[in-house]
Amino acid sequence: MTTATVVRLVRAHAGTAAIEIVVNLVAPYAAYSLAKPHVGDVDALLISMVPPVGWSVIEFLRTRRVDALSLFIVAGIALSLVAFAGGGSVRILQLRENLVTGPFGIAFLVSAAVRAPLISVLARASMRRRSLEAAESYARLQTDANVQRTTMMLTIVWGAVLVAQTALACVLVFAMPIATYLLVGPIVGYAIIGALALWTWWYVERQKRR
Repeated sequence: MTTATVVRLVRAHAGTAAIEIVVNLVAPYAAYSLAKPHVGDVDALLISMVPPVGWSVIEFLRTRRVDALSLFIVAGIALSLVAFAGGGSVRILQLRENLVTGPFGIAFLVSAAVRAPLISVLARASMRRRSLEAAESYARLQTDANVQRTTMMLTIVWGAVLVAQTALACVLVFAMPIATYLLVGPIVGYAIIGALALWTWWYVERQKRR
């Protein structure tokens, strides 16, 4: 890979990250702050959901694929709206993405407990979409004891972190004003997932060297 290629990749990822921050952090906060004096907390929160949902729809129409982040955001918003309509409080609307990450983390931990790590299941599904050969190659790797330990560790750590992130979000939601959480919540979430991704890269590389 040439230096020019690396530079292009870095710029592309930086641009995408900047857009995600604007859409999922800055725009919701601005929408809520502008709408609250006129419509109140609940409707202002509903309006703050428009930028991330709108961006997810635009990205799907543009690329014809749904990335994991967009799927989590849209699913979280949908679940929060259902819960709110069923009598939930305004805090439910604030916890929207965590209504997905929490159960997902629990599913990771349960899958590890029954010796069927979810990361392995997701990886096999992803490989199968790419090609049958890739799926078969991955299946052969799963017979290696080191690969099995690595997959199990990744599943446990991801599950524990996702559950802990959800618990922290619940604490912050009830400890902070709505506007403050709209800023702090996404920052904390991005920081945790970023640290988890870096740890995953380090751990996988360490296991490869072994």
